[in-house]
Amino acid sequence: MWHGQHFMTHFAWPGAARVAALISRHGDAELNAIVLRRLGVAPIRGSGGKARHMQRKGGVVATREMLRALADGVTVAMTADVPKRARVAGLGIVTLAQLSGRPIYPVAVATSRRFDFKSWDRASLGKPFGRGAIVIGEPMRVPAEADAATLERLRLAVQDGLDRAYGRAYELIGHRDPGAGLRPAAEPA
Repeated sequence: MWHGQHFMTHFAWPGAARVAALISRHGDAELNAIVLRRLGVAPIRGSGGKARHMQRKGGVVATREMLRALADGVTVAMTADVPKRARVAGLGIVTLAQLSGRPIYPVAVATSRRFDFKSWDRASLGKPFGRGAIVIGEPMRVPAEADAATLERLRLAVQDGLDRAYGRAYELIGHRDPGAGLRPAAEPA
């Protein structure tokens, strides 16, 4: 999923599914972790980014936890983009798929009644009594032996898959994705 569009994503998985979600260690993310626990989702705390920040942000530990969860049959939900770079997928989600052998499914949830915020990611929070749409895109697999060029191609495929899923979800409810067009045309990973 994309940042800012994750508030309703818990409706996309079946009630009996075992789900964990990657949540930043940052203090602002604590509320997300509390809500997820209430929804029966196990928060995995940590985030990635540049190699020099991985230890401080808990990215290495979180990756190990996500790999263990995936090996145990748990679905791991995560945002593909990194903070302050809306709609630009990072390599983290592709690397996790490469290491785990599990596919990436682009997931989008949209509601016709919602609050749209003017935040960096154009966050949306659904309101009750509206129409909703859940779109799950085609699975993407990352070969264990993928080289850097393949990982980059698949990172771009994740971006494209999420853009298509969100575009379709909002189309189904007769709206336009509030975050469409946030990514600069030539933005690198």
